Amino acid sequence: MANHFRTDRVGMEIKREVNEILQKKVRDPRVQGVTITDVQMLGDLSVAKVYYSIMSDLASENQKAQTGLEKAKGTIKRELGRKLTLYKIPDLVFEKDQSIEYGNKIDQMLRALENKD
Repeated sequence: MANHFRTDRVGMEIKREVNEILQKKVRDPRVQGVTITDVQMLGDLSVAKVYYSIMSDLASENQKAQTGLEKAKGTIKRELGRKLTLYKIPDLVFEKDQSIEYGNKIDQMLRALENKD
């Protein structure tokens, strides 16, 4: 049970630090405007699944952001190693956060139902 709180705490810390690193340390234009929305940690803290969002809906922009994050992974891990007091920095897996688009789709469907009445 206590391990669950630790994974959540480490996940929140990684989210905060990665957002800061992307803003201040990573100079790649492909990751400008990328926001980290959530971090899910594996129970043993070996892998961090980092969810991100960008303002653009274009598939090409999404692909550029994903590529930019993959290229910046080494820099991000190095900076995390300096800032976090963990024995081993987790491997980072970047994944586009679909929840915002999903929420917008549900919102549109609800509005369409209201307009039918």
